[in-house]
Amino acid sequence: MFRPMRRSKQQLDPAACEQILRSASRGVLAVAGENGYPYAFPMNYLYQEGKIYFHSARSGHKLSALSRDPRVSFCVMDQGYKNEGEWALNIASVIVFGQIHFLEEEGEAENLLCQIGLKYYPSAAQAEAAAHQGLARVRLMVLEPDYMSGKLVNES
Repeated sequence: MFRPMRRSKQQLDPAACEQILRSASRGVLAVAGENGYPYAFPMNYLYQEGKIYFHSARSGHKLSALSRDPRVSFCVMDQGYKNEGEWALNIASVIVFGQIHFLEEEGEAENLLCQIGLKYYPSAAQAEAAAHQGLARVRLMVLEPDYMSGKLVNES
């Protein structure tokens, strides 16, 4: 169903892909938008136990698109590095294909919202307060991967 990577020498192993997913701050989630156009947007997220968690407003373009088709792709990349004496960056990226499901159980949703916050807020107390305060205004989503691949490319 998914094509093999054309430049297999650049392919990252699954452990390297997971490390990038754990450490990157943001990624780009792409959905099937309106009138056949793709719709892609940056998202904060949490990678945990093989799944990717997001939070979103309770309505909008993204949720409308997901209600029509839950299939998505999600792409992240690291900050890259330069080898000594080279001008070009070496960048590792990961792309995940899968389906989004909404979390409906309130206790689980608040816990996951707090865990997402722990990745971004400066303290656990702030993350917990934001999760408790924001829970009524957000939807929690989980991306269950069907396929994941990563590669390291040199910009030159």
